[in-house]
Amino acid sequence: MERKEIAKALEEIGTLLELKGENPFKIRAYQQAARTVLQIEGDLTELVENGGLAKVKGIGKALSEKITELVTTGRLEYLTKLKESFPPGLFELLKIQGLGSKKIKALYENLGITNLGELEYACLENRLLDLKGFGLKTQANVIKNIETLKKYRGQFLWSEAEAQALELVKTVDACPAVDRVEPAGDFRRLNEVVKNLTLVAVSNAPQEVARFIEDSGAAESIEHEDQTEIGLSLQSGLKARLHLVSKEAFACAWHHFTGSEVYIGLMQQRAETMGLKLNSRGLFDREGRLRPVSDEAEIFALLDLPLIPAELREGRGEIEAAATKNIPDLVSFSDIKGVFHVHSNYSDGGLSITESVGWCLEHGYEYLGLSDHSQTAVYAGGLSLEDLKRQLEEVEEIRSQYPDFRLFWGIESDILPDGSLDYHEDVLAGFDFVIASVHAAFNLSEKEMTDRLIRAVQNPYTTILGHPTGRLLLAREPYAVDLHAVLAAAADTGTIIEINANPHRLDLDWREMQHAKSLGLKMMIGPDAHSLDGLTHIRYGVQAARKGWLAPSDVLNCLSRQDLAGFLENLHRKKKKQYEK
Repeated sequence: MERKEIAKALEEIGTLLELKGENPFKIRAYQQAARTVLQIEGDLTELVENGGLAKVKGIGKALSEKITELVTTGRLEYLTKLKESFPPGLFELLKIQGLGSKKIKALYENLGITNLGELEYACLENRLLDLKGFGLKTQANVIKNIETLKKYRGQFLWSEAEAQALELVKTVDACPAVDRVEPAGDFRRLNEVVKNLTLVAVSNAPQEVARFIEDSGAAESIEHEDQTEIGLSLQSGLKARLHLVSKEAFACAWHHFTGSEVYIGLMQQRAETMGLKLNSRGLFDREGRLRPVSDEAEIFALLDLPLIPAELREGRGEIEAAATKNIPDLVSFSDIKGVFHVHSNYSDGGLSITESVGWCLEHGYEYLGLSDHSQTAVYAGGLSLEDLKRQLEEVEEIRSQYPDFRLFWGIESDILPDGSLDYHEDVLAGFDFVIASVHAAFNLSEKEMTDRLIRAVQNPYTTILGHPTGRLLLAREPYAVDLHAVLAAAADTGTIIEINANPHRLDLDWREMQHAKSLGLKMMIGPDAHSLDGLTHIRYGVQAARKGWLAPSDVLNCLSRQDLAGFLENLHRKKKKQYEK
């Protein structure tokens, strides 16, 4: 093992010991040993072999043995065991400028943060503000430095890629040699994570387009591979590929570069059965003659299909459904009549209740579902019984001020490890709705977690199951759970399933929505808002719902305030009767 690698291993031990809260003298001994190893004159291996290492100042017997193990075997059992005592993602936090071992230890012990994604999410929920040694300035710096790190991650949330995609489209569209440009690929399909941006443009002057993009400064580097493709690396680290096509080929190229690989393969098979050939260059008959198409709708018409919405082009049954006219009219943003799952400054939200209500009125919504954290969520300012009393008084006052707007009073109640909720039934009975969510104890076995969630949805006071799998995109995998068993239990009890619209969550996953719909489950899009910007996240939930084949009748936010109030009252009665049986 090289000298630098040995020094790095010793430094790492010092850091890990600091994270464990070990004796400062022990920590400094390893840090000093790392510096000493770099300064030792002569051959380190020779020094180990002749037993001279223990005589070096600052290297005692214990350190000498560990360095010897590193030199002779290339590894150190002590370091391996130390690493295994921490979540692997925790070490990623050490890359964030301004976050030392002490701060990371505080984040881990007080907020349960184990990786970069969880830290970013905690910042967005303002959870660092009240943590000792942190504050508004530290939190802002952490967010800024996370953005720098993410540049090299290679994958981006759809919400992160959006501004970059639109800006790149705007830049390319401004080029005189381009007649039209549109986004395609997984971005156009509204996939929750974007690996590469794909654009399709009408142009026959690739060199001119490449020069224009280079001069605009829109890309950090450009690869002009051939006459039809330009590869781009954006400043953020996101990769992009621009396909240049003729005006006549644009519709087919846009279609081709939008669909998933599976979808395109299935569409090509359908074309072949009809004596046609479909690819990025066009739609051709048996003799190889081009069948002119001016837009995507004409492609589908020639294949005897209605136009399949771009977000459904995944190869998951949409072609068969289109052939039998069974694709639903998908929910749209204009169908949404109200916002549920909003936190206020009573817990960890940044807005007052009045400010959130004002935003809803300004944007034409009929109702808001207020749901601060419950008492167990101490880290998020969970509401005590006294807090609830004060909040209800304010809610009643706001209701009287806005008679034509409905403020539903709810709570996001923690699901405890045994599946119970963290208020007494008498308290839960007072809310208009209860969102039951898991916020801790993620490492239960699949059976334990499944039983936990089933018990929660069977609770007579659980109205909505919040972010059902607990995932954080690009940060935390879903916890181990038999989701279909949970959804079946929710269907039996009539419990609503949340589509958490926070772009870091988008949970329920769109891939599971068709199954949930087949069980007769109703879903509620909740932005899980903690700020003004968070309220706008409902649109990401609508996008996910569209990918999940949901119609307005599947999404409760599409009900009027009167109809939703009636739905919730009927649900409460139904669940109470089930419980009493």
